[in-house]
Amino acid sequence: MQIYVGNMSYGTTEEGLMSLFAQYGEVESVKIITDRETGRAKGFGFVAMNDDSEAQKAIDELNEKEFEGRTLRVNESKPKPRRTYNNRY
Repeated sequence: MQIYVGNMSYGTTEEGLMSLFAQYGEVESVKIITDRETGRAKGFGFVAMNDDSEAQKAIDELNEKEFEGRTLRVNESKPKPRRTYNNRY
């Protein structure tokens, strides 16, 4: 299951996020999203966990919990809708 983690401290590291989620089960991967130009964290990221029940427990336990001075928003990641463009001239 892919998990969205928002409202993170800009100082949060992938290692720190992995440690936080590893308390609930095996973490497959962690990705903190950064600005392309500055390389600075944008304050959100994604955690992948193989076991859906472990992932759901992590979501239930960590949503609205404080981590590194910020109240996290944690939920199942949903695919972003693709943009459609009108090709009218």
